[in-house]
Amino acid sequence: MKTNDKLAKRNLYIMMGAQAFAGGQMPMLFIVAGLAGQSFDINICWATLPISLIVFGSMTTAPWLSSIMQNFGRRFGFIIGSSGGAIGGALGAYALYQNSFPLFLLASYFSGIYMSAQAFLRFAAIDTASEEFRPKAISYLMAVGLIPAVLGPQLVKLTADMFVIPFIGVYLSVIAINIIGSVFFLFLKIPLPKAIHNQTKMGRTRLELLKSPKVTVSIICAMVSYALMNLVMTSTPLAVVGCGFDHKNAADIVMAHVLGMFVPSFFTGHLIVKYGAPRIISIGLIILTFAGISNLLGIELINFYIGLIFLGIGWNFGFIGATTMLASSYTENERGKAQGMNDFFVFGFVTLASLASGSLMNCSANTPADGWTSVNLAMIPFLILAGCSLIWLSKKDLEKI
Repeated sequence: MKTNDKLAKRNLYIMMGAQAFAGGQMPMLFIVAGLAGQSFDINICWATLPISLIVFGSMTTAPWLSSIMQNFGRRFGFIIGSSGGAIGGALGAYALYQNSFPLFLLASYFSGIYMSAQAFLRFAAIDTASEEFRPKAISYLMAVGLIPAVLGPQLVKLTADMFVIPFIGVYLSVIAINIIGSVFFLFLKIPLPKAIHNQTKMGRTRLELLKSPKVTVSIICAMVSYALMNLVMTSTPLAVVGCGFDHKNAADIVMAHVLGMFVPSFFTGHLIVKYGAPRIISIGLIILTFAGISNLLGIELINFYIGLIFLGIGWNFGFIGATTMLASSYTENERGKAQGMNDFFVFGFVTLASLASGSLMNCSANTPADGWTSVNLAMIPFLILAGCSLIWLSKKDLEKI
């Protein structure tokens, strides 16, 4: 166990380094993609479509990238992700220069390949870890997100107006941080899963995995936590600017939000070990509810800050808790199927959330303030869904006793 944890810690430090550099591109893109989308000659209802394409790219990448990692190793998969991110940055800059919205959407799709690879970091962190170290490894990896949480928005401030055409500098900087981040992955040492020679040892099918209450509830809670975070965060820059503030205010608020996403990671893993994943997920859902309430109480900067910080903390508890619960629900030979299926559903739901975000924000009401209200009210049914799924799981566990 000690040997495994020594290797796990070595790999964890490498992935933390990669995350510190390359992870900054996601808050950068989520800050500017919707605002850049509004600069094209399109229906304003589609302003957040570039963000949806990022998430759609992640969703459609997850199944095949998971298979590649299962068969050829994590290192190869992560380098593919960084390459996709760099291509997305290059295409994004060129699309803004050419004023081509379709090309900008293609750039967003390639950025989604990086987003998918980044999501697999949390699973790679536990590949060589002992059962006890797993939640801590996920938590520590998420904690290093503090660095890109600060770096990303600051880079937006420095580069957004660097050229005559706004935001080109942001996309050019994305190329650089992908190249730097990819170097770290060359030093990963994660063994491939053992080859399967017996058909009976291949594990459960995807349908059989979904019939497991623990797997199903893990996926539902991950879907809801991530989708609601994305639903609100996608509209935030549009709401902030629409309510009379500027893109620098939006960058600061998103930075506060991303800090909320990752600061709790210093202790989330320890809380999961002590109290169990279902309880931490439940607390996350409650905090997400408080985020919505804060956002509904007003459109002053303080409301945006409080709401978005709570949104980040709720996502942290819900998503890390769901990831940890899922990781204890499958065997090594089921790893690729379970992880790929999980991220397909999660990012599929997030894609729908980001699409709905733009429509709710820009097209469901006459004013940005009313649109912002619609976005936050849309959280309610999904919070109820996740809460009910956890209650159902607890009853299933009680029936086994």
